[in-house]
Order: sequence, then C-alpha cells, then structure tokens
Amino acid sequence: MSSGYQGNIRTLGFTTLAFFITFVVWFNMAPFMTTLKSQFGLSNDEVALLAVANVTLTIPARVLIGMLVDKLGPRKVYSTLLIILSIPCFTFALSSSFTQLMISRIFLALIGAGFVIGIRLVSEWFSEKNVGFAEGVYGGWGNFGSAVASMTLPALALLFGGENGWRYAVAITGLISLVYGFLFLRLVKDTPDGVSYKKPKKSGALEVTSYRDLIGLMLMSLPVFGILIFQSYRLWNLHFISSYVLALIVVTLLGLLVYNLLKIWNVNKDHLKKGVPEQDKYKFKQVAILNFAYFCTFGSELAVVSMLPQFFEETFSLGVAQAGLIAGSFAFMNLMSRPSGGWFSDKFGRKKTLMIFIAGLAVGYIGMALIGSAWPVWVAVIVTMCCSFFVQAGEGAVYAMVPLIKKPVTGQISGMVGAYGNIGSVIFLTILTMVNPSLFFILIGASAVICFCCMFFLDEPEEAAVNATATETRKAASL
Repeated sequence: MSSGYQGNIRTLGFTTLAFFITFVVWFNMAPFMTTLKSQFGLSNDEVALLAVANVTLTIPARVLIGMLVDKLGPRKVYSTLLIILSIPCFTFALSSSFTQLMISRIFLALIGAGFVIGIRLVSEWFSEKNVGFAEGVYGGWGNFGSAVASMTLPALALLFGGENGWRYAVAITGLISLVYGFLFLRLVKDTPDGVSYKKPKKSGALEVTSYRDLIGLMLMSLPVFGILIFQSYRLWNLHFISSYVLALIVVTLLGLLVYNLLKIWNVNKDHLKKGVPEQDKYKFKQVAILNFAYFCTFGSELAVVSMLPQFFEETFSLGVAQAGLIAGSFAFMNLMSRPSGGWFSDKFGRKKTLMIFIAGLAVGYIGMALIGSAWPVWVAVIVTMCCSFFVQAGEGAVYAMVPLIKKPVTGQISGMVGAYGNIGSVIFLTILTMVNPSLFFILIGASAVICFCCMFFLDEPEEAAVNATATETRKAASL
C-alpha cells in the first residue's frame, strides 16, 4: 500500500485518527442512555428523541461539508469541524435539563459528516492502484470509534466515580477532539508536494456535464429534504414540537429545497449551454447508483446494529451482556471487512467486486431472516458475521469507486453518497417499527437485489482517467 506519494501512510494514519475521534464523539451518548434516563427522569419518548437528534442533521451536513471540502480543502475543514464541535460536546456534558441535552445532540450530529472529508484527503495521497484499500482502512478503522466509545467510556466514567462520572467521560472526548483539531491543522497537508489541489469551477452545487444529469441531480436532492421533513414529523408525533413549529420547519425546508434546485441550475446552466469538453465529462448515473449501493450497505448496517442486541436477546433468551457481545461482532467486523472490500476492488475491478458484495449482502440478509429459536446460537452468529462481512466490504467497494468518478468534486460526491447511507438507516429503522425482524431482513435483502440489478448500468472508471491519475502519481513521487 505504500506505493504512491511519499508520506501517504503518515497522512492516512492522521486522517483515520481524525475520523475515529469524530465517531467516538458522535457515539459518546450511547453507553450512558440508561444513566441519562435515570438522572434526568427521561421518558421512553424523550430517549427516542435524543436518538433522532443525534443523526438528523448528519444527512444535510454530509452534503454541505462535501462542498466545503472541494472549495477550501480537507485540512482546514476537518480541523474546524473537530475544534468547533467540541463545544456542543462540552455543553452536553454540562447539561442540566432535557432541552440542553437535546440541543447539544442536534449540533453534535454535524460531526458525523467528518467521514466525507477524509475520503477526498485520502484520495489525494494514494494512486488508483491502492486508493480502494486506503479508503477501506480509513473507513473501517475510523468507524471502529463507535465500538471503542461503547467499550471504554463506561469504564472511564467509573474511574471518576459518582453520578457525574459520565460527564467527565463525555467531556474528555470533547477535549480530545479540540486538541486533535489543532494538531491536524499543523500536521496534515491537502496534497503531496508538487501536486495541485483541484477545485470545481463553481461552488454551491455539484457540477454535472449534461442536461440529463442535471435532472438526475435535482431528483436525487429530493430525498435529502424529504427525510428531514419526515424526521420533523416524528418529533411532532412524539410531542416535542407543536403543529405550528412543524409547519414552520416544513415551509423552511421546502424553501431550502427550491433554493437548492435553483442553485443547481445556476451553477450548471452556463457551462452546459456552452458545451462540456469530452475530457471533462462524467456520468451522474455513477453517483446515483453508488448512492443506492451505500443506502443498502451502510444504511442497513446502522439499522441492524441498533436492533441486533434485542433480536438475539429475544430469539435465544440470552442475557443482555451476552446478546450485546454477539451483536457487537457485527460492528467489529468493520476492522477487516471494509479494507477487504477496498482491496478486492483495487485488485479485481470496481464494478465486478461491488456486484459480488451486493449479491452476498442480499443472500446474507435472507439467511438472517431465517434465523429462529430452533437454531444453534453459534450457527446464527456465523450467519450474522458472514452477512456483516458482505455489508461492510460493500461499503469499502463503494468508496473505492467514489474518488475515481471526477477528482475536483470528490468531496461533493462523497457527501451525497454518505448522506444516502444515513437516509437508508432512517428508512430501514422506520420499516422495523412496522414489521417483525424476519420481514425486516427480507426487505433489506430485496432492496439489495434491486441494487444488484442497477449495477449492470454502472461503468468501470474510464481507463483514461485512471492512467492520468497514475501518471500524476509517478511524477509527484519522483520529485
């Protein structure tokens, strides 16, 4: 993996650690939900509201952060994100009411957008030959931050003791984020020496290269706003906001949607009218298909991880700790699976690899749908871990292709694909409230089958673009 730019392994390490820290901060509430419920006297609805707040703004944030990355560069954006979002982390630790907890979590959801920043940064430092594996290492080991938060923060809280132990543990994660934000700004560069950072000609919306793609981009923007309206409805349904506030939010979101569509038109109208040179063209269908693939992979992972402990506990009459340990194996597989997906993509082709993993994901979830109390637990665990491998390897394969679509807008593409992963999780979790676990797994598998069919329309990254990337890498490496 070391072939390419000098210092690329060092950059990958710093960037992965930044992503790891964002996930520790993002998920620092999960281990203390029972404690918070007890100390603040929260109802089940209020606990649900905190969970909703922790993910809602991540969806638009990933799109917006992607734009900022392409315009300003990942070093400044990642550092700023880590530094500024340490503030709501501290306010969460100091909260004395449910409202303060809620507002802090709404803002902390923004830190979940850190993932898309590193995708662009890592792609700048690795050649086409190794970028898939590098992105897989970044995604897999960074994602592991959520598991580390669950494993270490309760112990850290016990170390401080007393009823405020959780506050110290959460505050420490904020302090780590603050300090590392300044370190990242000092230690990391956007590109290797001798390589310029390519920016889009216009900012504010993704540049496309045909009128057909323009319509596609506008259509793909609708679910981003639609899911926010749906989440607002859930807040109203849980009596957190009034009908008046709901109406105000919906009108605001519809206004922002219209503004976004106008921005897409204004950014693209001039160069589309003039005509886009052949060498600058790319197909937006690539982005749309990867959006759906990440919807099925990462979206299903987030949904399944949240329900798996209860599923094993109820299906096999296990204890809470036992069920949690087994369910944790699903997330733990990230350390191996996601880099594997990127590596296979590098070695055997992007399209073919992704198709195989999506097919495996579909079979894996159908297998999980068949799990019942008559099964030996160890067989159920094996089926779960096999399914987990295909899910996370599929995520790695998706982001092995993202940086190869069009370099100057990699951040925006990464942001949109990442946002669709979160949209998928919200939709799958909503489905779970309406059906039993078996049907839930079958429906995820069915969505993967549809995704597999879409893969036939996916193109392998063009040879010319790949060769250009490799040539630039060799030139920079020789400087």
